[in-house]
Amino acid sequence: MPEGDTLFRIADTLSRALGGKQVTRFETGLAKLAAVDRDAPIAGRTIERVEARGKHLLMRFSGGLILRTHLRMNGAWHIYRPGERWQKARSRARIAIETADFVAVGFDIPVADFISDAKLARDPALSTLGPDLLAPNFDLAEARRRLRARGGPIGEALLDQRALAGIGNIYKCEALFASGVHPETPTAALGDGELTALLEVARKLLSAGAHEARPRRMVYDRTGQPCRRCGERIEVERHGASARATWWCPHCQPARPDRLG
Repeated sequence: MPEGDTLFRIADTLSRALGGKQVTRFETGLAKLAAVDRDAPIAGRTIERVEARGKHLLMRFSGGLILRTHLRMNGAWHIYRPGERWQKARSRARIAIETADFVAVGFDIPVADFISDAKLARDPALSTLGPDLLAPNFDLAEARRRLRARGGPIGEALLDQRALAGIGNIYKCEALFASGVHPETPTAALGDGELTALLEVARKLLSAGAHEARPRRMVYDRTGQPCRRCGERIEVERHGASARATWWCPHCQPARPDRLG
């Protein structure tokens, strides 16, 4: 599943291509979107901007209408010039939004709906999101509070989008490594200073991925390879109900008995 930095880049690309442009054609194979388009046509509206919120993409149209999409594992947005050959089969296209200059095509998108701007704050998929690590107004204190309320091992808590939005498995592993925190450390065992430092590292890594280039992976997907810092072999284990793989260095991120119990 794409992480927050990838969604930020997608939103930025879509916004630069489509922002301020009038929709000349809208097509969809999704019945729910087609029903809205019949009652309140998308063609003729102006695309105001596209933004990422956690792992959701919000495309804002004039008239107070917002298209929310979530890519999950296989969804993707492509940008083409009108008449340009698409790189994926048309049968996989779920949404096509055309302007005079560009066509945005959403392939294999599993989650998509229209939301009125007035109802955005109450939308169940968005209203429960925790503070977004890439938001300019990121609320550090609220993120700490939600993580502590969520509890459990910090490696699992970081992935709960209701506690902290935008981070995924890659940055979970990399932020924990950079902070020297074992993934099974109980969230409650981390002091405010430690939790703050961890969140600041996660935010720095995500921001680098969003605005520059993804930092070199230190532990993620490096099972058995030597740690780039100390040379110890990287370990991997599956944690939590979703059995997400977690990579860490046993030397740089020691499992402290006083914390793990």
